[in-house]
This record gives sequence, C-alpha cells and structure tokens, in this order.
Amino acid sequence: MRPALAAFVFSFSAAVFAQAPEPTWLDRPLSNWNVPGRAVPAAKPEDEPLAELAKRCSYSPLLRTTPGERALADAGWVPFRMFDRQIVDRDVEIVGGLAGADGMCRPMDFNVFVFVNGRLAGTLSPELMASRTDGSIGGAIRLSQADLIDAGFARYTEKDALCCPSSQVTVRYQIDRKVTPPVIVPVSVRVTRP
Repeated sequence: MRPALAAFVFSFSAAVFAQAPEPTWLDRPLSNWNVPGRAVPAAKPEDEPLAELAKRCSYSPLLRTTPGERALADAGWVPFRMFDRQIVDRDVEIVGGLAGADGMCRPMDFNVFVFVNGRLAGTLSPELMASRTDGSIGGAIRLSQADLIDAGFARYTEKDALCCPSSQVTVRYQIDRKVTPPVIVPVSVRVTRP
C-alpha cells in the first residue's frame, strides 16, 4: 500500500472508530457526588463564546423560560433539551446544560441537571460529558411518580464506531426529599443493552 493511502486509511479508521475507553464513574462502585443546596456550577466554555454557539446551533429558544433554564443560563450554560424533550413534571425539571458543541451541534462539555422546586438537586453525571464518548448520556431519561429517574448512558469498546456504542447502562436515581433542599442520589447501575 502506498504511504499516502496508508495514512488516509489510518486517519479514516481513527475518525470512525472510538478509542479504547478509559474507565469512567460507571465502572466504579456508586457514590453520591450531589450535595444538598449546592449552587449550579459555573460553565467553562473553551473554544467558542456561548452566545455564538447558541446562535449557530439554534439553542436560543430554550433560554430562560423555566426556573432550571434561568439558573443554568445565569451560571453561563446554554440550556438544551435532551432527545428533543425536556422533562418538567410536578415540581421536577430535568434539563441539559452545555458549554460547547461540535461542528454538527452535538453537545460537548455538558451535563444533565435536575431541579426540584426550582433549586438544583444535582447532576446525572459527576463529570462533564461529550457526545459519542463512553459514559455519555446515550438513551432516554425517564421520571416516575415515585421520584425515580432512569437515565441511559452509552458504553463503547475500542471496536465500536462512534455512531454506535455496543452497549448501554441505565443508572437509577432517587430524589431524596428527606433533606432540605432535596438531592438526587444514584442508587443502581444495570446493563440494559448488551
């Protein structure tokens, strides 16, 4: 194979397939990173001013229409809907907040925030996520009447194409209303798609 063609094939395969994933918080025993009464953490955009990002990716319709969106925007995040849907049920709001987006407007440097009675109850991940990477939100988010939240996270292997993680885990959280203000607590992780 000619050197130029070999370089192209290598760079193409590196772009299409995920790298071998590093262990994430999903690989360790669960511990709660959420603290009652914590303020919304400040966003730290890296490459593009958030106003330009919001305009480029048409995220502006979500700004400041609910208490959670206002809190995220005030902390420098661009609020966005996860999977074309924002969950607002009773006094619970679940909304994404991002500090970056790739060229196709997929969220980068994002997390999913849970608000109860307009106050932050916690995040669904202890660390920022990036689309199409191991351990990022990659499935539906559901809220039950029993204050349980189920969220699907993508799991990649080194053989997976970036489009297609080979498995998914679901993390279940409980909204603990015994503390003031309420806090979300991760309670279990289970493989939901081998």
